[in-house]
Amino acid sequence: MPACTLTRLSRYPVKGLSAEALQTVTLHPGDGLPGDRLYGFARYNAGFDPTAPRPLPKDRFVVLLTQAALAGLQTRFDPQTLTLTWVTGGHRATFDMATAEGRAEAAATLHRLLDLADPEPPVFVSAAPHRFTDVSVVSPQMMNAVSVLNLASVRALEERWETPVHPARFRANIEIDGLPAFAELDSIGATLRFGDAELRLLSRTKRCAATEVNPETAERDLKLPYQLRRDLGHMDMGVYAEVVTGGTLAVGQTGQLTA
Repeated sequence: MPACTLTRLSRYPVKGLSAEALQTVTLHPGDGLPGDRLYGFARYNAGFDPTAPRPLPKDRFVVLLTQAALAGLQTRFDPQTLTLTWVTGGHRATFDMATAEGRAEAAATLHRLLDLADPEPPVFVSAAPHRFTDVSVVSPQMMNAVSVLNLASVRALEERWETPVHPARFRANIEIDGLPAFAELDSIGATLRFGDAELRLLSRTKRCAATEVNPETAERDLKLPYQLRRDLGHMDMGVYAEVVTGGTLAVGQTGQLTA
């Protein structure tokens, strides 16, 4: 395989909310991206118990799958101070998520902004090191998987469909460029190396209706899973990878995919 370049690093501190762009990150064997999806807003009656956390389906949380309007909410979460800030419609709000009052206020505001049909607001939850990744229901290994997106594959879809496809639709941790389009889908079991860090590709990422949402307009404007299945025979885009050997990743770093 030719060399590839790491073009973007992202983590999602709160499941369903905005990405946090990173310039560097240090990975550890068997663990996910530090700070990624350690918090979430569990919907009414979701059944999440922070004292005995277990993986739950993604629709038990406030996520793009069911709430396209989330894409219009620009958020930032500080894991050190537990401060959640968001901007929507030009209005800025800050919540102290370290307090019960702050969590309740944020949940009530989210319930109102999204016009959730649930009878009660969601609950802000965490139980680190438990992660609220979409594939946490598969296995502990997958709960800590890192998501990788090949930008050449995104461009191939744009050319096929003659429409822009923003990479942010796929909410990946790592975006790479330089590999042939869709090469990652046929390389399960291969190793992606960046410096000392080694990531083994575990599985393809099957896409859901969350990718229908345009991250810039917060509207469902592309039936992406349907179009993938129609044109490619599957609904896969991107891959999940396990950190086998730790190391530091940096935007602009060159790596290679090897068998």
